[in-house]
Amino acid sequence: MQNFFNWITSNQQIIYIVILMVFVGIEVIGRVPSVLHTPLMSGANAIHGVVIIGAIIVMGKAENNNFTALILGFLAVVLGTLNVVGGFVVTDRMLEMFKKKKAHNPNNII
Repeated sequence: MQNFFNWITSNQQIIYIVILMVFVGIEVIGRVPSVLHTPLMSGANAIHGVVIIGAIIVMGKAENNNFTALILGFLAVVLGTLNVVGGFVVTDRMLEMFKKKKAHNPNNII
């Protein structure tokens, strides 16, 4: 039990950052009106940029022999990046649905 309290004391700043990220994420997502939620849902995945930055900070502060922190940080960077890219791809596909389609004119051959 003493090891657990020592770990919390030594990682106190990182714990504060994670808690702050949770509250910021809840506030940002909670401000989206329900009418706009579906079109903006995939764009909101870009909030995972905060996860990427947090993971980079964790990896930067981790000791060289702390493989658990390094592996979890690396996984957070990879998965957060995939979510950000996927969110923008889905947003792009959704926006394509609202573009006007070109009319097909069989008499006008170019």
